[in-house]
Amino acid sequence: MSRVIALIYGVAAYVLFFLTFLYAIAFVGDFLVPKTIDFGTRGDLATAIVIDLIVLSIFAVQHSLMARPFFKRMWTKIVPPAVERSTYVVFSSLALILLYWLWRPIDGTVWSTSGNLATALWVVFAAGWGIVLISTLLIDHFELFGLRQVWANFRGQALPPPEFKTPTFYRAVRHPIYLGFTLAFWAIPVMTYGHLLFAAACTGYMLIAIRFEEHDLIGTFGATYVEYRRRVSMILPWPPRRGA
Repeated sequence: MSRVIALIYGVAAYVLFFLTFLYAIAFVGDFLVPKTIDFGTRGDLATAIVIDLIVLSIFAVQHSLMARPFFKRMWTKIVPPAVERSTYVVFSSLALILLYWLWRPIDGTVWSTSGNLATALWVVFAAGWGIVLISTLLIDHFELFGLRQVWANFRGQALPPPEFKTPTFYRAVRHPIYLGFTLAFWAIPVMTYGHLLFAAACTGYMLIAIRFEEHDLIGTFGATYVEYRRRVSMILPWPPRRGA
Protein backbone atom coordinates (compact mmCIF):
# COMPACT_ATOMS: atom_id res chain seq x y z
CA MET A 1 0.00 0.00 0.00
CA SER A 2 2.84 2.38 0.82
CA ARG A 3 4.27 1.82 -2.67
CA VAL A 4 0.93 2.76 -4.23
CA ILE A 5 0.73 5.91 -2.10
CA ALA A 6 4.30 6.84 -3.07
CA LEU A 7 3.47 6.35 -6.75
CA ILE A 8 0.34 8.51 -6.52
CA TYR A 9 2.31 11.16 -4.64
CA GLY A 10 5.06 11.14 -7.27
CA VAL A 11 2.60 11.49 -10.14
CA ALA A 12 0.79 14.33 -8.34
CA ALA A 13 4.13 16.08 -7.73
CA TYR A 14 4.97 15.79 -11.42
CA VAL A 15 1.59 17.20 -12.49
CA LEU A 16 2.08 20.11 -10.09
CA PHE A 17 5.52 20.76 -11.56
CA PHE A 18 4.29 20.62 -15.15
CA LEU A 19 1.46 23.08 -14.51
CA THR A 20 3.86 25.37 -12.67
CA PHE A 21 6.30 25.16 -15.58
CA LEU A 22 3.60 26.10 -18.09
CA TYR A 23 2.56 29.03 -15.91
CA ALA A 24 6.21 30.15 -15.76
CA ILE A 25 6.28 30.52 -19.55
CA ALA A 26 3.19 32.74 -19.48
CA PHE A 27 4.41 34.60 -16.37
CA VAL A 28 7.74 35.55 -17.94
CA GLY A 29 6.23 36.22 -21.37
CA ASP A 30 3.36 38.39 -20.10
CA PHE A 31 0.54 36.53 -21.83
CA LEU A 32 -2.51 34.33 -21.19
CA VAL A 33 -2.48 34.50 -17.38
CA PRO A 34 -3.91 37.37 -15.28
CA LYS A 35 -0.76 37.97 -13.23
CA THR A 36 2.71 38.15 -14.78
CA ILE A 37 6.01 39.94 -14.29
CA ASP A 38 4.52 43.17 -15.64
CA PHE A 39 0.82 42.81 -14.81
CA GLY A 40 -0.51 42.51 -11.27
CA THR A 41 -0.66 44.20 -7.89
CA ARG A 42 1.47 47.32 -7.77
CA GLY A 43 2.93 49.28 -4.89
CA ASP A 44 5.66 51.80 -4.23
CA LEU A 45 9.05 51.13 -5.75
CA ALA A 46 10.92 50.26 -2.54
CA THR A 47 8.23 47.80 -1.39
CA ALA A 48 8.12 46.16 -4.81
CA ILE A 49 11.89 45.66 -4.93
CA VAL A 50 12.02 44.23 -1.40
CA ILE A 51 9.12 41.82 -1.96
CA ASP A 52 10.44 40.69 -5.34
CA LEU A 53 13.93 40.02 -3.98
CA ILE A 54 12.49 38.12 -0.99
CA VAL A 55 10.39 35.76 -3.12
CA LEU A 56 13.28 35.23 -5.51
CA SER A 57 15.56 34.45 -2.57
CA ILE A 58 13.07 31.98 -1.10
CA PHE A 59 13.06 30.03 -4.35
CA ALA A 60 16.85 30.23 -4.73
CA VAL A 61 17.58 29.00 -1.20
CA GLN A 62 15.01 26.20 -1.38
CA HIS A 63 16.07 25.11 -4.85
CA SER A 64 19.78 24.91 -4.01
CA LEU A 65 19.65 23.79 -0.37
CA MET A 66 17.35 20.82 -0.91
CA ALA A 67 19.50 19.63 -3.84
CA ARG A 68 22.70 19.35 -1.81
CA PRO A 69 23.86 15.85 -0.82
CA PHE A 70 24.22 16.73 2.89
CA PHE A 71 20.61 17.94 2.98
CA LYS A 72 19.40 14.82 1.18
CA ARG A 73 21.14 12.62 3.75
CA MET A 74 19.32 14.40 6.57
CA TRP A 75 16.03 14.72 4.66
CA THR A 76 15.79 11.02 3.84
CA LYS A 77 15.75 10.29 7.57
CA ILE A 78 12.36 12.02 7.56
CA VAL A 79 10.90 11.18 4.14
CA PRO A 80 11.33 7.83 2.33
CA PRO A 81 14.19 7.91 -0.22
CA ALA A 82 11.77 6.89 -2.99
CA VAL A 83 9.84 10.17 -2.68
CA GLU A 84 12.78 12.44 -1.82
CA ARG A 85 12.97 13.83 -5.35
CA SER A 86 9.20 14.18 -5.66
CA THR A 87 9.15 16.12 -2.39
CA TYR A 88 11.89 18.39 -3.74
CA VAL A 89 9.75 18.97 -6.84
CA VAL A 90 6.72 19.83 -4.66
CA PHE A 91 8.67 22.36 -2.59
CA SER A 92 10.19 23.92 -5.71
CA SER A 93 6.75 24.23 -7.30
CA LEU A 94 5.31 25.80 -4.15
CA ALA A 95 8.19 28.29 -4.02
CA LEU A 96 7.42 29.28 -7.62
CA ILE A 97 3.71 29.59 -6.90
CA LEU A 98 4.57 31.89 -3.98
CA LEU A 99 6.68 33.97 -6.38
CA TYR A 100 3.82 34.20 -8.90
CA TRP A 101 1.41 35.22 -6.15
CA LEU A 102 3.49 37.87 -4.37
CA TRP A 103 5.48 39.31 -7.27
CA ARG A 104 5.12 43.09 -7.67
CA PRO A 105 5.55 44.62 -11.15
CA ILE A 106 7.91 47.59 -11.47
CA ASP A 107 7.09 50.21 -14.09
CA GLY A 108 9.57 51.78 -16.48
CA THR A 109 10.90 50.55 -19.79
CA VAL A 110 14.51 49.57 -20.47
CA TRP A 111 13.85 48.74 -24.11
CA SER A 112 10.84 48.31 -26.37
CA THR A 113 10.95 46.69 -29.80
CA SER A 114 8.51 46.05 -32.60
CA GLY A 115 8.37 44.51 -36.05
CA ASN A 116 10.99 41.99 -37.12
CA LEU A 117 13.15 42.52 -34.06
CA ALA A 118 10.26 41.80 -31.72
CA THR A 119 9.43 38.67 -33.71
CA ALA A 120 13.04 37.51 -33.53
CA LEU A 121 13.06 37.99 -29.76
CA TRP A 122 9.86 35.94 -29.42
CA VAL A 123 11.50 33.18 -31.44
CA VAL A 124 14.52 33.19 -29.11
CA PHE A 125 12.17 33.27 -26.11
CA ALA A 126 10.36 30.16 -27.37
CA ALA A 127 13.64 28.47 -28.25
CA GLY A 128 14.90 29.06 -24.71
CA TRP A 129 11.97 27.23 -23.14
CA GLY A 130 12.32 24.51 -25.75
CA ILE A 131 15.99 24.04 -24.86
CA VAL A 132 15.06 23.73 -21.19
CA LEU A 133 12.51 21.00 -21.83
CA ILE A 134 14.59 19.10 -24.41
CA SER A 135 17.66 19.22 -22.15
CA THR A 136 15.76 17.47 -19.36
CA LEU A 137 14.63 14.79 -21.81
CA LEU A 138 18.18 14.26 -23.07
CA ILE A 139 19.45 13.28 -19.62
CA ASP A 140 16.53 11.68 -17.75
CA HIS A 141 13.44 13.85 -17.49
CA PHE A 142 11.47 11.39 -15.39
CA GLU A 143 14.27 10.80 -12.90
CA LEU A 144 14.93 14.54 -12.66
CA PHE A 145 11.33 15.07 -11.55
CA GLY A 146 10.95 12.01 -9.37
CA LEU A 147 8.76 9.73 -11.48
CA ARG A 148 11.39 7.09 -12.16
CA GLN A 149 12.14 6.78 -8.45
CA VAL A 150 8.53 6.17 -7.39
CA TRP A 151 7.95 3.80 -10.33
CA ALA A 152 11.00 1.74 -9.42
CA ASN A 153 9.87 1.70 -5.80
CA PHE A 154 6.39 0.56 -6.88
CA ARG A 155 7.93 -2.35 -8.79
CA GLY A 156 10.34 -3.19 -5.98
CA GLN A 157 13.39 -2.40 -8.08
CA ALA A 158 16.56 -0.47 -7.31
CA LEU A 159 17.67 2.39 -9.53
CA PRO A 160 21.02 1.91 -11.29
CA PRO A 161 23.90 4.16 -10.19
CA PRO A 162 24.15 7.53 -11.98
CA GLU A 163 25.78 7.37 -15.39
CA PHE A 164 27.79 10.22 -16.87
CA LYS A 165 26.69 11.06 -20.40
CA THR A 166 26.81 14.09 -22.68
CA PRO A 167 24.05 13.85 -25.31
CA THR A 168 23.54 16.55 -27.97
CA PHE A 169 23.31 19.92 -26.18
CA TYR A 170 25.63 18.68 -23.42
CA ARG A 171 28.45 18.37 -25.94
CA ALA A 172 28.26 22.12 -26.60
CA VAL A 173 27.65 23.44 -23.07
CA ARG A 174 27.75 21.87 -19.63
CA HIS A 175 24.48 23.45 -18.52
CA PRO A 176 22.06 23.75 -21.45
CA ILE A 177 19.10 24.02 -19.06
CA TYR A 178 20.55 27.25 -17.70
CA LEU A 179 21.30 28.40 -21.23
CA GLY A 180 17.63 27.91 -22.09
CA PHE A 181 16.48 29.84 -19.04
CA THR A 182 18.89 32.67 -19.82
CA LEU A 183 17.49 33.01 -23.35
CA ALA A 184 13.91 32.83 -22.08
CA PHE A 185 14.45 35.45 -19.39
CA TRP A 186 16.34 38.01 -21.49
CA ALA A 187 14.82 37.64 -24.99
CA ILE A 188 11.73 39.76 -24.50
CA PRO A 189 10.44 42.50 -26.85
CA VAL A 190 9.56 44.87 -24.00
CA MET A 191 11.98 44.87 -21.07
CA THR A 192 10.60 46.64 -18.01
CA TYR A 193 12.53 47.41 -14.84
CA GLY A 194 10.65 44.65 -13.08
CA HIS A 195 11.55 42.14 -15.77
CA LEU A 196 15.15 43.35 -15.67
CA LEU A 197 15.26 42.74 -11.91
CA PHE A 198 13.87 39.24 -12.42
CA ALA A 199 16.24 38.36 -15.28
CA ALA A 200 19.33 39.76 -13.58
CA ALA A 201 18.58 38.10 -10.22
CA CYS A 202 17.85 34.73 -11.85
CA THR A 203 21.01 34.92 -13.95
CA GLY A 204 23.07 35.71 -10.87
CA TYR A 205 21.47 32.83 -9.01
CA MET A 206 22.19 30.40 -11.86
CA LEU A 207 25.87 31.37 -11.93
CA ILE A 208 26.11 30.73 -8.19
CA ALA A 209 24.10 27.50 -8.37
CA ILE A 210 26.41 26.12 -11.06
CA ARG A 211 29.34 26.28 -8.64
CA PHE A 212 27.51 24.15 -6.09
CA GLU A 213 26.19 21.74 -8.71
CA GLU A 214 29.59 21.19 -10.29
CA HIS A 215 31.13 20.58 -6.88
CA ASP A 216 28.57 17.79 -6.37
CA LEU A 217 29.14 16.44 -9.90
CA ILE A 218 32.88 16.23 -9.32
CA GLY A 219 32.14 14.41 -6.08
CA THR A 220 30.03 11.90 -8.03
CA PHE A 221 32.00 11.45 -11.26
CA GLY A 222 35.49 12.57 -10.22
CA ALA A 223 38.12 13.06 -12.92
CA THR A 224 35.59 12.32 -15.67
CA TYR A 225 33.67 15.49 -14.87
CA VAL A 226 36.85 17.51 -14.29
CA GLU A 227 37.98 16.65 -17.82
CA TYR A 228 34.51 17.40 -19.19
CA ARG A 229 34.57 20.80 -17.49
CA ARG A 230 37.97 21.51 -19.01
CA ARG A 231 36.76 20.73 -22.54
CA VAL A 232 33.23 22.16 -22.61
CA SER A 233 32.09 25.70 -21.85
CA MET A 234 29.70 26.40 -18.99
CA ILE A 235 26.65 28.13 -20.53
CA LEU A 236 27.63 29.88 -23.77
CA PRO A 237 28.47 27.44 -26.60
CA TRP A 238 32.05 28.45 -27.38
CA PRO A 239 34.12 26.30 -29.76
CA PRO A 240 35.96 23.34 -28.12
CA ARG A 241 39.18 24.27 -26.42
CA ARG A 242 42.47 23.43 -28.12
CA GLY A 243 43.57 19.89 -27.45
CA ALA A 244 40.11 18.78 -26.32
